[in-house]
Amino acid sequence: MLLHKNKSPEITIDLKKIIFTGILYFFFPLLSVNTLTAQENNKWHCFHGLSRNNKSLETGLQKQWPETGPKLLWTVTGLGDGYSSVSIAENFIFTAGMVNKQTYVYAFDLNGKQIWKKPNGRSWETTMSHAMTYTGSRSTPTFDNGVVYHLNELGRLTAFDFRTGNEIWNLELRNRFDAEIPEYGYSESVYINGDFLYCNPAGKRGFMVCLNKKNGDLVWSNKDIPGTVAFSSPIVVEYGGYRQIIGMSSNCVYGADSKTGKLLWSMEYENQRDNNVTDPIFHDGTVFVSSGYGKGSMLIKLKAAGKEILPEKVWHTDLMDNHHGGIILHEGYLYGAGHNARGWFCLDFLTGKQMWNSPGKGSLTYADGMLYCLEERGTMKLVKTTADKYEQVSAFKVPRGGRGLYWAHPVVCGGRLYVRHSDKLYAYKIK
Repeated sequence: MLLHKNKSPEITIDLKKIIFTGILYFFFPLLSVNTLTAQENNKWHCFHGLSRNNKSLETGLQKQWPETGPKLLWTVTGLGDGYSSVSIAENFIFTAGMVNKQTYVYAFDLNGKQIWKKPNGRSWETTMSHAMTYTGSRSTPTFDNGVVYHLNELGRLTAFDFRTGNEIWNLELRNRFDAEIPEYGYSESVYINGDFLYCNPAGKRGFMVCLNKKNGDLVWSNKDIPGTVAFSSPIVVEYGGYRQIIGMSSNCVYGADSKTGKLLWSMEYENQRDNNVTDPIFHDGTVFVSSGYGKGSMLIKLKAAGKEILPEKVWHTDLMDNHHGGIILHEGYLYGAGHNARGWFCLDFLTGKQMWNSPGKGSLTYADGMLYCLEERGTMKLVKTTADKYEQVSAFKVPRGGRGLYWAHPVVCGGRLYVRHSDKLYAYKIK
C-alpha cells in the first residue's frame, strides 16, 4: 500500500461536534467500517492485488453455488489469445490480449463495455509445436495514480492514461538493457512502489531495474543477479532495515535494496527447465518459494546481521511444486497445486508437513474464508480454507473462450468473480 504524506491542516476544536461524532461512532460503528470495506473491495490494482498476496478483503460472499454456478453477469469477447488476468480500479477493468500477432491493452467499464483498446507492440511467437497454444499476452496491467502500466511479451513497457488509453511513455527494455527474448516471452507484471517502477529485463546492462514511473527514466540497475528471466513477478517487503525487492531468476531467489538496487542476499533455486514462475511469499522474516518440474517448495529464514542479510533454509519438500498457478498463505497454511507432485495441496507453513492432498491442478485466489480454484480444464471449485481436510462445497464449468488451457488467474473484486479464458472474460455475481 502506498502512503502519501500531506501537510496537516490547521486544527480547531468544536466541543459539540466532538460529542456528536463520538455518539455517532458509538451507535453506528459499522457505518465507517462498511464504507472502507466497500472502497477497498472495488480495487485490485495489479496482479494478485495491491499487497501481492492474492487475497481479497471482501466479506459476505456466497458460501455455496447452485449446480450451474453463480449468476453470469456478462461476457466480454474479442480479447484475443493470452493468459493476462485483470486489474480493477476507478470502476475500470484492465487486461491484455493478442490479436493478429499484435498485443493490445484493454479497458472496460464494470458492465463489460469496452472503453478503449490500445496496441502495445508485436506479440511473442514460437515455432515449437508443443508450445503453439502458449502464445499471447502474459502480463497483467498495473494501475497506479491514473496510469496503467503494461509489459508486453517482447519487452515493450508502456504507460497509458487510464481514461483514454493515450500513451504517456514507452520503453523497449531489450534494447535499453541489452537483453535476449525470453524463452516464453516476458511474463511478469510490473510492480509500482511510491514513485518507482520495478521490473526484470534480465539484460547485460541490468537484470533488475528501477525506473521513474512518470517518464521511464532509469533510477538504478542491478547486474549482479545470476540467471535469466524467471517469468515471476516481484514483491516489496520491509525487513532487516531495508525495503527489499524480493524476486526470482531462473536459478535463484534474491532480495535487493529498493533504494539502490544492491543485491542483499540470494539462494540457489533452479529447476529442470530454468523457469521459476511462482511469485515468492514473505511472512515474518521468512520467504517461501515453489517451482514446478520437480523442484518443490522451500522456506527460507532471513537473518539480519548488521547491514547483512543472511538466508538460511528452514525446510524443503518435493510436494506442491507449483507450476504457475500461484500459492496462498492463510492463517499458517499454504494452499496451491503441484506439478510433478500431483494435486491440490495444503502444507503447514512452518514445517512443510502435508495436511491434505486432492486431485487437480490450476490457479487460485482467496476471499472470505474460501479458495477459488480454477482447474486447467475449466472447472471452478469453491473450497474451504480448512487445514484438517479438503472440503469442496461447489463447482461449475467455465465456458471455453478459445484455445489452450485455463491458466489466467481468477480475481474476486466488488462482489464478483472474474475468469479469463483466451478470447473471453466472464464476470460472475458472488455477493
